Amino acid sequence: MGDVVAFRGRTPKTPTPAVERDPLWRELVGQVLRETRAERGETQRDVADRAGISVQYLSELERGRKEPSSEMLAAVGGALGLPLVEIVRSVGRRLSRSASRPSGPVALAA
Repeated sequence: MGDVVAFRGRTPKTPTPAVERDPLWRELVGQVLRETRAERGETQRDVADRAGISVQYLSELERGRKEPSSEMLAAVGGALGLPLVEIVRSVGRRLSRSASRPSGPVALAA
């Protein structure tokens, strides 16, 4: 039989360099919505009330935690005076900028 080596805990790992990942669509949509709302000097309550959604849901959209449907984007965009096509253009420009830098793998949440 071969030699037996006792295991005494975890083996130290070599730190892996941080690799910047591409932003997700929902994160960029959230940035566009939040920046537009802030430029207008409005609260989340103001926008959520006009859009017919909860403040909590709007907050989750702005933080990039929720993947909004086109109907939701149209409602929030309408409340901000921002047509859906402008949201898409703004997100597209941001995606184009991020595509010019190297990115790493994306790990999906379990």
